[in-house]
Amino acid sequence: MADQSASDRISGYADAVLAVARAEGDQPEVEDELSRFAEALRHSEELKSTLADPVIDVERRLRITDDLLGGRALPTTAALVSLVVGAGRGGEIAEIIDAAIDRAAAGRNRRVARVRSAVELSSEQRARLAAAIKASSGLDVEIQAIVDPNVVGGVVTEIGDDVIDGSVRSRLQQMRSGLG
Repeated sequence: MADQSASDRISGYADAVLAVARAEGDQPEVEDELSRFAEALRHSEELKSTLADPVIDVERRLRITDDLLGGRALPTTAALVSLVVGAGRGGEIAEIIDAAIDRAAAGRNRRVARVRSAVELSSEQRARLAAAIKASSGLDVEIQAIVDPNVVGGVVTEIGDDVIDGSVRSRLQQMRSGLG
């Protein structure tokens, strides 16, 4: 029951985030900025725990989000992050953002393909990757590119629960397994 409650809460916040982004008229850029913020949280356990820590005064947590986003992101993006953190949901913000982005893509009859690579993908590479995914799976996807130095080379693609690991690290592990 607790899992369903958390899922319902995340869904509710995701719907609200998406509604505000749509109403403000800058949804694609807000989605991109929110995605980058969620990724930053995933790479900083300290930041994630600080924004989720109920012992830290909410005003302090809001100042942190303002320091991070103020002047670097659209006002809508900063306001949405502050809304979620101010409501005491800083620990769920990455999940809320992911759910909002997934819902936005679904509204465009697409799925989100989260693609991790060691370097930034060009728009041409993103388009080729989306076409390859469409050809192999039949899915229309929106590429959410994430720079992850741990990938080393190649890409790791996640579409929902499906993971396609085309990274150099994965290939090397497969070769080692085949030799051993």
